[in-house]
Amino acid sequence: MTDAWNQVHITIPKERLQEIEDFLLSIGALSTTYKDAGDNPVLEPLPGETPLWPELIVTALFAQQKNINTVMNILKRHYPDLNAVQEELEDRDWERSWMDDYQPMSFGQRLWVVPTNMEAPDSNAVNLRLDPGLAFGTGTHPTTSLCLQWLDQHDVRNLTLLDYGCGSGILAIAGLLLGAAMAEGVDIDPQAITASTSNAKTNHVSDKLNVYLPADYQAKQYDVVMANILSGPLAELAPDLNRYTKIGGSIILSGILSEQAESIRAVYQQWFDMNEAIIDDGWAMLSGRKFAP
Repeated sequence: MTDAWNQVHITIPKERLQEIEDFLLSIGALSTTYKDAGDNPVLEPLPGETPLWPELIVTALFAQQKNINTVMNILKRHYPDLNAVQEELEDRDWERSWMDDYQPMSFGQRLWVVPTNMEAPDSNAVNLRLDPGLAFGTGTHPTTSLCLQWLDQHDVRNLTLLDYGCGSGILAIAGLLLGAAMAEGVDIDPQAITASTSNAKTNHVSDKLNVYLPADYQAKQYDVVMANILSGPLAELAPDLNRYTKIGGSIILSGILSEQAESIRAVYQQWFDMNEAIIDDGWAMLSGRKFAP
């Protein structure tokens, strides 16, 4: 398919490169690149050095189906000090070229995420069929990977699960394939509702997954509550996510930069016995079990 795609260009000081790249990937960017924002040549580096220009332009590629207005609003809300500019790209099959590098991935002992056009490496494994597409969440980012590994390592058979900020629906669908009795997803982006519904159908779990916009969601309690979003919303939503979790139930939180983990952990310790953070490439996952009041 050849379509219009979107780029977002952001000018930043070099000290913020990792932070901004990670954030762009967490909100659905398919890739990021960067270049000199001025005229500052980088000369031959010394051994072991990775020099950067003092000021950079970071460019993020987003799929045509991604609501770019939502992306720009999220950027302005989280980084009002940065200058972000949108650009539309035409006449190249960006999705297919990106998918050429998208390979099956394993998460623990049982779970694989496999593109729909490829053979599963292990036909006896739990194989979740998923392609890059409408919404964030394919397992390639550490925030999603950490959650999938948690699901692989725990027995969720016959349990109920909430995926808050469901994106592609990958966590809810993985839970169902691993034996959960029922799952629900909530997301603020209508594209996520479309993607989750489509991916559930692909994986033959449509009858066990319901997805909602927040305005349509009827609160209830679950055995497992997962939220792979960002630290700010996780802190704000803590009372709600606590309310959605059964006594003795599990909570899994991701989308947290490693330096933010302790502050988020402290918030949730009001209601949960929280484990130490698990860190992967600068991102953290927190998990805990809800205790009786």
